[in-house]
Amino acid sequence: MLVLASASPRRSELLKQAGFKFEVHPADIAEDPRPNEDPIAYVTRLAREKAQAVFARITADSAGGSDGKLGGLAVLGADTTVTLDNEILGKPEDSGDAARMLRRLSGRSHRVVTGVALVTATAVEVAAEVTAVQFLTLSDEEIDAYVATGEPMDKAGAYAIQGRAAKWIPRIEGCYFNVMGLPLALVCALLEGCTCRQ
Repeated sequence: MLVLASASPRRSELLKQAGFKFEVHPADIAEDPRPNEDPIAYVTRLAREKAQAVFARITADSAGGSDGKLGGLAVLGADTTVTLDNEILGKPEDSGDAARMLRRLSGRSHRVVTGVALVTATAVEVAAEVTAVQFLTLSDEEIDAYVATGEPMDKAGAYAIQGRAAKWIPRIEGCYFNVMGLPLALVCALLEGCTCRQ
């Protein structure tokens, strides 16, 4: 049984697109970066902690069961962040914070980093994907209008490449799906040969 330890509708859509059958069990962990934590270390730590927390919860809930499902249990965790000058730009706290992030990204190239973790009864596998994203220069009016749509509020870096911000991104280097929150090729490589795959 494959479980996605994320409430993100985008991650669910991408995993379905890749042909996987899975259940969704969101993790509830603190997502604050540690002092001076490297962006790759940050997202891989969170991905692992999410997957391990959900694996432990499902295992505890199923204690004493005899259906044999847990032997094939695999929990996939993921976390995505945006980095600029090695600073982590997570989800904005409010509209002012979203506008601040977008002003920083304007006219520059930044990195989107996703950590993924696969936890089974016998192993914990962790990996990360990095994509470079170029932004056009944005006016204050464009930023204010975009923030007013509400789209940036639950997105790392305060934008969605699959949403209205697409018109400001002339090029990327790397995996497009990584920028959406789940690097499919990397995830499929982790899941290949896993007994949870259907």
